[in-house]
Amino acid sequence: MRRISLTFALLAACGIAFAKPVSESASSLVLKPTPDQTEAAIWAMRFLSRFHYKPMPLDDAMSEKIFGSYLDSLDGDHLFFTQADIDRFSAARDKLDDAIFERDLSAPFAIFNLYQQRVAERLAYSRELLAKPFDFSKDESWQYDRAKAPWAKDTTELDELWRKRVKNDWLRLKLANKPAKEIRETLDKRYANYLERVHQLNSEDVFQTFMNAYATSIEPHTNYLSPRASENFDIAMRLSLEGIGAVLQRLDEYTAIREIIPGGPAAISGKLSPGDRIVGVGQGANGPITDVIGWRLDDVVDKIRGAKGTIVRLEILPDAAGPDGQHEILTLTRNKVSVEESAAKKSVIDVRSGDTTRRIGVITLPTFYQDFEARRRGDADYKSATRDVERLLGELSAEKVDGVVVDLRNNGGGSLDEATDLTGLFIDKGPVVQIRDASGRVEEKSDRRAGTAWSGPLAVLVNRASASASEIFAAAIQDYGRGVIIGEPTFGKGTVQNLLNMDDMARNEKPTYGDLKMTVQQFFRINGGSTQLRGVTPEISFPLTAASDEFGESSYDNALPWTSITRADYKPVADLKPLIPMLQARHQARAENDPVWKSLVAEIADARRIRAEKTLSLNEAVRTTERDEQEAKRKAREALLTGKPAVAAAAHGDSGTRDAPRSVVSAEDESDPVSAPAVEDDGLQADERSISKDLAREEKRKAKPDIVLNEVARILSDEIDLIRNDTKLAARVLPHEAAAGVD
Repeated sequence: MRRISLTFALLAACGIAFAKPVSESASSLVLKPTPDQTEAAIWAMRFLSRFHYKPMPLDDAMSEKIFGSYLDSLDGDHLFFTQADIDRFSAARDKLDDAIFERDLSAPFAIFNLYQQRVAERLAYSRELLAKPFDFSKDESWQYDRAKAPWAKDTTELDELWRKRVKNDWLRLKLANKPAKEIRETLDKRYANYLERVHQLNSEDVFQTFMNAYATSIEPHTNYLSPRASENFDIAMRLSLEGIGAVLQRLDEYTAIREIIPGGPAAISGKLSPGDRIVGVGQGANGPITDVIGWRLDDVVDKIRGAKGTIVRLEILPDAAGPDGQHEILTLTRNKVSVEESAAKKSVIDVRSGDTTRRIGVITLPTFYQDFEARRRGDADYKSATRDVERLLGELSAEKVDGVVVDLRNNGGGSLDEATDLTGLFIDKGPVVQIRDASGRVEEKSDRRAGTAWSGPLAVLVNRASASASEIFAAAIQDYGRGVIIGEPTFGKGTVQNLLNMDDMARNEKPTYGDLKMTVQQFFRINGGSTQLRGVTPEISFPLTAASDEFGESSYDNALPWTSITRADYKPVADLKPLIPMLQARHQARAENDPVWKSLVAEIADARRIRAEKTLSLNEAVRTTERDEQEAKRKAREALLTGKPAVAAAAHGDSGTRDAPRSVVSAEDESDPVSAPAVEDDGLQADERSISKDLAREEKRKAKPDIVLNEVARILSDEIDLIRNDTKLAARVLPHEAAAGVD
């Protein structure tokens, strides 16, 4: 999978989306490192070179790795720099170690300043191209994935690349039936928007990009977090913040309300709605209101966030009002707000089995979250994934479910303690994971609480994006024989990171140096094996949505190797091996005869084929044919799911997965490498649609039936049937005392 550069991720936090010329002062902006940043680099070097699980000296060899990683972070698709630019900075290739030691970061900042200049040149050229017509009858193609392509020899070669890039952007909108005038305006605004966002990047952004290039050159999961990034990471882990309770997004030059969080101050006021635009922010009951039009999104967020009990005033331009509409002033008292989108949720799937209906409970867990600070303070109600799941299991038990599925798809991990404690909800006392530090010392993390929250039939659903803490949980459930693991081989991340606050170490009174998320340990299964590189292999496998070389630990060239240690002292609670062939046979029989499942398999194969091609035709007739074929398949799949007859693709040009690759100048995160879009491609980016239209598209995606989860529920229902209908099998699979209680 093409990795999205950190710079592009930083751009997602910036504002401005209107077409306008860039001022000379903006285009000649030169960013420089601060004295605090040069000191932060020294502190980071001390810890990374001494206390990392794989300590590596900061020397010329490491400098060359940092150089390549930094360029990849800035221009991963080789669309801005030329080979001459790379040669221009070649002297710095083995000198970046000296730059850190000597507290002179002028070289990485000079590279970034040239990057800004090249972006301005490329986007100015792109906007010029919009005045000229494109010939869509030619047989030419656009290579949208250029991560492994050579640098362009000169600007002439870059001009040709960008001509094709802009031509593809135009063609996508043309296929979505947009008129030429609207296409020209949309793309001109898009390119101006991107340029403004690049110019809004500041010294902290550049330093984070460079230091993260250093950190990831050691090992893929080691990162540097600037003070602002560290705060956002902490919010993501504790699922709470102090503010007004609204999700914000960039929309043209405004910061707009995308979502109102239930129970927060904004929701309680009843005076804010999705689409409302924030044009000013004031502090306190009487403080002056600062105009925030055109600000970076994260700068606006910083002004709105604040301590619980304090007052913030927002100047609002309502969604229904035009740009000259009447502004409104809203006064809100900040409070603690729970970010529930990533919290555990439950649902129930009814599975018909002969004359019986099995009720299968589902726990969906997007991340292993914990409010570390609240726990340290001794707060009795600190936020915890395990606590939430335990409560939901109690509710499912009260609803008389027959089995439980824990859905860990796309769960990238989180708290190691939460992974251990969550496993303890399904087993009695015992070891869960083994951890080895850099010195070779091994310790066990164990569940020490007697009893279980759920002792019935269990399945764990994983995919390639299930990583780290998800793999600890799935591996322990598998090793204990506690449940069936179903899905795809997991990511393969078998390392443990600690968050090191460099300001604490330096005794700084305010956040200055940032944090290191540093790999300090490797975890191992209780059976002695590691999930590193290999992940957790399901007993019942589903079609692979991503190849190992494009997504997962094995896609990193500097990942730690697989290894093993001595087995822990544990006793499996059951032996599910006799069940697996029977469950596989039943699943396979359904897979071969169920048109919905067969359609899903074909959809996955199509998506993988398209990603592997890495190019798009720029011939309108070819693209139209490909679009219609993909759209027909999408419509047919919708018909299978809904039971309604398929409708032919509309003549106005709905577009399918063939146009799925996102714009090179998009800041959207392609974190999900496997799913094809559930709605037609309108050629637009998220901030080019009205919020109401974008939310409607999102709802349509979410409303798509979950074929995979439904099949997992059927497999768990099969397990229940097999055990309850065959006492001899139950005796082989389960402990005698458990088998005796099966009915």
